[in-house]
Amino acid sequence: MGSEKIETVELGTGGPRVGVQGLGCMGMSLAYGPTDTDEARATLERARELGVTLFDTADMYGMGENEKFIAPFIRAHRDEVVLATKFAISLDPDDPAKRIIRNDRAYIRQAVEGSLRRLGVDEIDLYYMHRRDVNVPIEESVGAMAELVAEGKVKHLGLSEVTGSELRAAQAVHPIAALQSEWSLFSRDIEEGVVQAAAELGVGVVPYSPLGRGFLTGAFVHADKELGADDFRRQQPRFTGDNAAANAALLEPVRAVADAHGATPGQIALAWVQQQATARGLAVVPIPGTRKRSRIEENTGATRIRLTEQDLAQLEPIAGQVAGARYADMSFTSAGRE
Repeated sequence: MGSEKIETVELGTGGPRVGVQGLGCMGMSLAYGPTDTDEARATLERARELGVTLFDTADMYGMGENEKFIAPFIRAHRDEVVLATKFAISLDPDDPAKRIIRNDRAYIRQAVEGSLRRLGVDEIDLYYMHRRDVNVPIEESVGAMAELVAEGKVKHLGLSEVTGSELRAAQAVHPIAALQSEWSLFSRDIEEGVVQAAAELGVGVVPYSPLGRGFLTGAFVHADKELGADDFRRQQPRFTGDNAAANAALLEPVRAVADAHGATPGQIALAWVQQQATARGLAVVPIPGTRKRSRIEENTGATRIRLTEQDLAQLEPIAGQVAGARYADMSFTSAGRE
């Protein structure tokens, strides 16, 4: 398992060519408790060996620390990897739970310079607007991002957690290569309009948390009882209290399909996301996060699993039964504005 290189795909019309599965690097610096840095660095290398080329970070992950962490790896393999980072979310150092969303031109220019400096590169391959500030017209924000392309600081543009109409408005200003939003067996709200807009416009979709932040693997049930005090899943409604127990019961069909394929539940969850590319007629490149080489091998192995119509029918009802929202405050998501 995991000994073969994964296939590649063009991420959006005119976008970069990448492995069909990327790697979310956030957890190496933020949100999921202590990290074994040596193992995390080895994981980056193993991912590359397996054909993973899209490496995803953001300026707010550890207040810039995640960009610094992956920088040596990115520079060592600059011609082999596609570097994605993001701007728009700043955290209050005195209150890390407080988010400030900015999409104005001055902030965008400040943010890109900070990311270029921390990463030690001259150009970012894919630059995302991480979250949408509804007080700034999206045309203005994308216009400012387009300036960065013209100046050679950014190659391709991306957006995260925008609605279908926002994506269309952005595309009218400058080509958008990728739309990043949560998409998994547990989170399918982007199918209400965002996915259709992306397919219509030739925009690739990059699902984050395709493993339901680990919940779909069966790694934990009750976040507040099983995970460390600094693990942010303890604040997410789906993973605590009665919701957690109810949602854990929904994993039975995932396990059944996994058994039929000789796979793990996590591989089935990823295979379902990967297969949406064919079902929806667009590029789909999920970015599961991990800090372990064994998980990279498991995750990339999922790209070679083909679910049957019967499998898909078994998995179809899950999302409609999930208890709790994916964030305590959904106003920062596309679903919160649809």
